[in-house]
Amino acid sequence: MAVEKVRIQKYLSQCGVASRRKAEELIIAGKVRVNGVRAGIGDKIIPGRDEVTVHGKKAVPAKNEKYIMLYKPRGFITTMDDEYGRKCVAQLVKDVGVRVYPVGRLDRESEGLLLMTNDGEFANALTHPSRHVPKTYRVTVRPEIVKAQLDALKEGVELDGRKTAPADVHVIVEEENRAVLEITIYEGRNRQIRRMCESLGLEVARLKRISVGSLRLGMLPQGKWRDLSEDEVHRLMVSSGMKVQKF
Repeated sequence: MAVEKVRIQKYLSQCGVASRRKAEELIIAGKVRVNGVRAGIGDKIIPGRDEVTVHGKKAVPAKNEKYIMLYKPRGFITTMDDEYGRKCVAQLVKDVGVRVYPVGRLDRESEGLLLMTNDGEFANALTHPSRHVPKTYRVTVRPEIVKAQLDALKEGVELDGRKTAPADVHVIVEEENRAVLEITIYEGRNRQIRRMCESLGLEVARLKRISVGSLRLGMLPQGKWRDLSEDEVHRLMVSSGMKVQKF
């Protein structure tokens, strides 16, 4: 039976060292060795037999973890099981192949980018309030928005006796009796954007999450999911302050 070899940069990305492109830079810089010998671009190794080191530290493959993004439609609740028989996101990821669970939440009437994974450390890092991972939303409000309301959203409003952190807010569309805003927040309180707008007398007609950290929803169709690339996962880990293998 033939032994499968893999390129060093692919192996290093599987170990969580860096994306393949960054791994190539490490190889070119002479930081990578295979069985004590300096590696070159295009070299292949046999995982489990060959020893790969970066800066003298052994690279070990990561566990079999899954990272996906889902475009959650309106009307679905962010849970893997619902005792009342309501539509939940579990129905949309039946074909993933492994059990994944949501990273954070989107309320039932909100839509957009929802991360899902089986990596608990990754999920905790992205949702922990101390990490301040930015999340951006496209928000349609009624009626039109005035400067005082806009300033309040940017500076923070009081919810449950505590002021929200400053947010980035931009007006995308402004029409009679309607405005479309792009709001980026750096904390994750329950139904935060809806409650911020409602506290200022604004009705939220539509709320769509379009990005988390550097990851954007893009053209993913509603109700569909896709795997994250190695580089996307790595960027999210870095932005959340996760401890990744350092070499």
